[in-house]
Amino acid sequence: MEVEYHEEYIRNSRGTQLFTCRWLPFSSPKALVFLCHGYGMECSGFMKGCGNRLASYGYTVFGIDYEGHGRSMGARCYIKKFDNIVDDCINFFKSICGQEEYMDKKKFLYGESMGGAVALLTHKKDPDFWDGAVLLAPMCKISEKVKPHPLVISMLTRVEDIIPKWKIVPTKDVIDSTFKDPVKREEIRGNRLIYQGKPRLKTALEMLRTSMNLEDSLSQVTLPFFVLHGEADTVTDPEVSRALYERASSTDKTMKLYPGMWHGLTSGEPDQNIDAVFTDIIAWLDKRSDDEGTITAEPLQKSRSDIDKIKTVTSSIIISEEKQEKKKSQGKYLCGWKGNRLHHRSAM
Repeated sequence: MEVEYHEEYIRNSRGTQLFTCRWLPFSSPKALVFLCHGYGMECSGFMKGCGNRLASYGYTVFGIDYEGHGRSMGARCYIKKFDNIVDDCINFFKSICGQEEYMDKKKFLYGESMGGAVALLTHKKDPDFWDGAVLLAPMCKISEKVKPHPLVISMLTRVEDIIPKWKIVPTKDVIDSTFKDPVKREEIRGNRLIYQGKPRLKTALEMLRTSMNLEDSLSQVTLPFFVLHGEADTVTDPEVSRALYERASSTDKTMKLYPGMWHGLTSGEPDQNIDAVFTDIIAWLDKRSDDEGTITAEPLQKSRSDIDKIKTVTSSIIISEEKQEKKKSQGKYLCGWKGNRLHHRSAM
């Protein structure tokens, strides 16, 4: 199916120019999908494959670069207030939903990593508005393995308004840890719209606080959702997605773990793995885009990666018996904490 692509700039309530884009099928759409990209990412290039893929299956897809990200204006990757990102997304997304041609269409959020937090907070501000969400390795909890000491947070909080934009957070090369396929990894590294510098102090703290606040309110998640996570993800721990699945109040919830896959499920894996992930996403969306009735919670599932056939393991609510042992030297980072020092592996 052919896809039509458009770009447009809008202004947010603070007067900042933001980049938006959309992918449209050449037919009446099944539903609307709204993209929430990860930290440092952007929509027109990095999420082009996602937009094209979903539109080719009949969905109209909308993306927005957050302030300071991609082609939007603002200090590069400076998040003064996480709620600003959420409010900008809500205002843009709802302006689309209010258009006459789309008013009768179902509306789905799609969030990757930090974008998962944006999607969940967007839902939280209007719980009955959205028809569902697809969440890939969402940033919605701090792993117990890396939760920082309160004294560390207190110390950094004292100076965040003095040096908010300082790039003082030590960082590791998250691209190497996120994207498995070496060719795709280098293509992403060559995308100059993607922020690859050290995180700013206030940005890191805003992401940390957002993750901790979301963790405390996971039970307030009520919309249908499909959460996907690579079991070999060292950027965000799969336990984050397990916690969301277990604690959410949603009656329609599905989780799928992908053995051997990394953080970049839809952009950094070999093609056959990406195809398998999108097959699952589109099947989930298709099932909820028709009006055949209520769908109940689906159990935790596991999928074989690489060329293996997809194998679904049925269990009650949650349990993945396989636990991957990871070397201590690798560590795990979510919004950048390890031990008593502040590190950063950006939640992409």
